[in-house]
Amino acid sequence: MKKQFNRMKQLANQTVGRYLLKLHFLSSAQIERRMELVRVVSHNTHKRMVSCLQGHIGADAEKRHKKLPLTALSQAMVEGGNQLGEDSLIGKMMEVCGEAENRLASELMQHELQIEKDVLDPLSQLAEVDIPNILKQRKQLAKLVLDYDSARARWLQATKSIISGTNTQALTAKADLLKEEMDEAMNKVELCKDQLAADMYSFFSKEGDYARFFVTLLEAQADYHRKSLTVLENVLPTIQDQQDSWTEKPAFGTGLDEHLKRSGREIALPLEACVMMLLETGMKEEGLFRIAAGASKLKKLKAALDCSTSQLEEFYSDPHAVAGALKSYLRELPEPLMSYQLYDEWIQASSVSDPDKRLQALWVVCDKLPKNNKTNLRYLVKFLTKLAQDSEVNKMTPSNIAIVLGPNLMWAKTEGSLAEMAAATSVHVVAIVEPIIQHADWFFPEGRFCVFSAAVVFSLSCFVLLQITPSPLWPKHFALCHFVSSRLIKASVPLVPVCQAKVMMDRLVLIQRNMICQWLVLSC
Repeated sequence: MKKQFNRMKQLANQTVGRYLLKLHFLSSAQIERRMELVRVVSHNTHKRMVSCLQGHIGADAEKRHKKLPLTALSQAMVEGGNQLGEDSLIGKMMEVCGEAENRLASELMQHELQIEKDVLDPLSQLAEVDIPNILKQRKQLAKLVLDYDSARARWLQATKSIISGTNTQALTAKADLLKEEMDEAMNKVELCKDQLAADMYSFFSKEGDYARFFVTLLEAQADYHRKSLTVLENVLPTIQDQQDSWTEKPAFGTGLDEHLKRSGREIALPLEACVMMLLETGMKEEGLFRIAAGASKLKKLKAALDCSTSQLEEFYSDPHAVAGALKSYLRELPEPLMSYQLYDEWIQASSVSDPDKRLQALWVVCDKLPKNNKTNLRYLVKFLTKLAQDSEVNKMTPSNIAIVLGPNLMWAKTEGSLAEMAAATSVHVVAIVEPIIQHADWFFPEGRFCVFSAAVVFSLSCFVLLQITPSPLWPKHFALCHFVSSRLIKASVPLVPVCQAKVMMDRLVLIQRNMICQWLVLSC
């Protein structure tokens, strides 16, 4: 009886142990669900992160660098820059940018290698190895529990048979064997349970380490972007210097000071070229600056002047297009030629009632103009004065010129269209520009410009020299004059001061004298 009591006690203890084990499995099930969720999230994050990489995952550094889109872009830009050459600003820019893109590709390659090592590989280990191994142990524990339950059921059945059976000794021996089998199964359960609990505790104790992967990701991205920014900041000044030093930039819409500084000129190219062409073919044209030119021809001429081409011969036959281009240049200046800062002073000076005092007041304001503005205004006004001298033919009196051209020389720094601003100040503009044209030599006494272009000066000098040239030398004389004049026209040589015209004539006279001396020597 005592032996049976002890066995019943063991049975009761095992029943309590099984109940506690079930409680443990309940909490384990919750933990299992959480681990499965972590696995799924880590797997999806790893997959999306891999898709963000531009290089081939698992490849070595050299192969990864070659396969990057930035590397292909860099090679294309460098090759394009080499094809365009150093004479092209686009070529220079593409070469410098190509080298910068290559350095960015190197930084990206290093960044992706670091991400792969410090983030992707650990995430993959967590999602594909660590958590699945723990979940496998959970399934193994469930199998061992079933084995234990089966052994226990057989042992319980054998115990019942001892109580009701007759062959007690044999049944007891069988029950002992089943008890050993059950104990062994229980030991396996306990071992597996302890291992599973240890792995689970280890997993949750390392959750901070796993979360650190994402901190590492952001730190690596921040470091990559800092290095990339450094590359760009180092190359941008070089590109900007090349951009700023490039002289072949559009003149229309560019500030006067910037255009003159970039081109190394004193007179703006569009102003100088248009005046030169108008002096050749437009001075007798009726309604110059008043009659609108064809839009396509005007657009073509502006584009030609913007690219600083010397091929302007086709525009000599259309003075209205040339005059329209000159008006457009003045109108498209970011700041009017007669200056925003002096606008109120111009208006105030034009309002003086006494004519002499009004002229004096205008002169004072004119003298305040910035150097470049004053130089270009003087050049333009001297040309307009010459144009007004032929007003009987071209119908462009100083008043008419002031009406059509004045609004392009000055306007208020206020909101609204140019037409609105011109209408608001047209009376004042005419009162300012007309007397400046009428009294150009008084407003601008220094550096008087000859009324002829350089080509005309040479033509006149050739005519004078013809009077002293022996007739056998006339063919050479005409050939020389034609060659020099045509080259001057093609080179867009501007109006020249009288002193410079004299020097040009003296040089031609010297050449002509040498020709005469050679002819005399040969004649003797």
